[in-house]
Amino acid sequence: MNAVVGRGTYVKAAVNHGKMMQPTTDHKGCCASAKTGQASCGSKAGQGDLPTEIWEKVKDHPCYSEDAHHHYARMHVAVAPACNIQCNYCNRKYDCANESRPGVVSEKLTPEQAVRKVLAIATTIPQMTVLGIAGPGDALANPAKTFETFELVSKAAPDIKLCLSTNGLALPDYVDTIVRSKIDHVTITINMVDPEIGAQIYPWIFFNHKRYTGIEAAKILTDRQLQGLEMLSERGILCKINSVMIPNINDDHLVEVNKAVTSRGAFLHNIMPLISAPEHGTAFGRNGQRGSTAQELKALQDACEGQINMMRHCRQCRADAVGLLGDDRGPEFTTDQVMKMDVQYDLEMRKAYQKRVENERVSKAEACQKELEKLSGEISAITLLVAVATKGSGLINEHFGHAKEFQMYELSTCGAKFVGVRRVEVYCQGGYGEEDRLSTIVRGIRDCHAVFVAKIGGGPKSNLIKAGIEPVDQFAYEFIEKSAIAWFRSYLDKVRRGEVQHGERGDAAVPLRISAA
Repeated sequence: MNAVVGRGTYVKAAVNHGKMMQPTTDHKGCCASAKTGQASCGSKAGQGDLPTEIWEKVKDHPCYSEDAHHHYARMHVAVAPACNIQCNYCNRKYDCANESRPGVVSEKLTPEQAVRKVLAIATTIPQMTVLGIAGPGDALANPAKTFETFELVSKAAPDIKLCLSTNGLALPDYVDTIVRSKIDHVTITINMVDPEIGAQIYPWIFFNHKRYTGIEAAKILTDRQLQGLEMLSERGILCKINSVMIPNINDDHLVEVNKAVTSRGAFLHNIMPLISAPEHGTAFGRNGQRGSTAQELKALQDACEGQINMMRHCRQCRADAVGLLGDDRGPEFTTDQVMKMDVQYDLEMRKAYQKRVENERVSKAEACQKELEKLSGEISAITLLVAVATKGSGLINEHFGHAKEFQMYELSTCGAKFVGVRRVEVYCQGGYGEEDRLSTIVRGIRDCHAVFVAKIGGGPKSNLIKAGIEPVDQFAYEFIEKSAIAWFRSYLDKVRRGEVQHGERGDAAVPLRISAA
């Protein structure tokens, strides 16, 4: 086993841009982070905030850029079925269309089928900019299929970014191949840096033709993960770290994981809630291990934020996901359907479409900045959460009854900060509302002061008001951040005039969950 050189002391200058991702502005009403002293005003890291080569890698990657996820799509191709470790939170399922979580696919693909599917989807969805291989096993436990797929795609569609996800056990052996394949983004799942904690998460690993268990297995895994991260960082590869928050096992420990990966040059840290429903058949699901609440997850993300950006818009995608985050269109593109399509890959059409998207992003940023400037000079300690129903493009463009999720924003005199996603069951079914679902939705966002929607019916509106949540529909089809800031200014005015008595809201009543696809 290869040892990690200089563990805990090696900081990569090449990717020290984690700090540069912190948004900055001249807005005088902003507050600064107590941890970093840097302002966080709701603006997004843009072209002027990052080195040019980094900006080009993240500007249209929906996972590596919070703002990009409103506008750009990704797809995963399920060419990697084998795995070299066992996780207590994982149960891979094949030919499965009714679950939305990692390790689940409807059909496995050959590299040739995968490239055909990529071209078909990139032609149909011109905002699709990223191809990822994330299983359903581990990409690097299936190296031949993984790298053949990337090679075929890079030749047929050179404008598409290549992205690989791995548990990291085999990573050090394939760093050179990753670089040669022009893969600029690698996600590594790292849940611990303490083997005693790791032994509670991983029953076994398979390494160098031998199965290891317990603390020995966890030690090999963490050493290989951190070594691979260092090697990638040295080569200028952007690395996102995924960590699963498992209450009472690694929740407190993930602060140490955050420090470890930051010191080794990680670009982004994504702390995700455990998916542990018994029906998923995982070891944690069977033994009753609970997931985290929304507030527990946010508190941990807040504790880790500072030297490295936290990803808060993750949807814990299937291994065959297609489309915008939160809007999986995979069922539209089965192998049979793709084979019947007349695929004419038009690079110029894709470029023209994406240019229009960039113009829209500029307009959104300018509108947000103008609204933010109106907060200049405001002094208030009030911080609150709001929920937003959106179908994408950074707009409030979803009906309350049709929402599959709500995007969560934290509002303060610093502006509007995206802090997460709450998945919900759709309230309106066949033109009629499901009252049981409505009460669950309301309980799930009861820590919010308002919910922004494009439209809402009388029944849901009255239920929200009774729960102390203001339904806001006057900003329908307008930009999210601009609208949220405008509403917050009005809220502060009402508080000052005594029309509203501000109070803290309670915890959301339901644990974070992953809904059916």
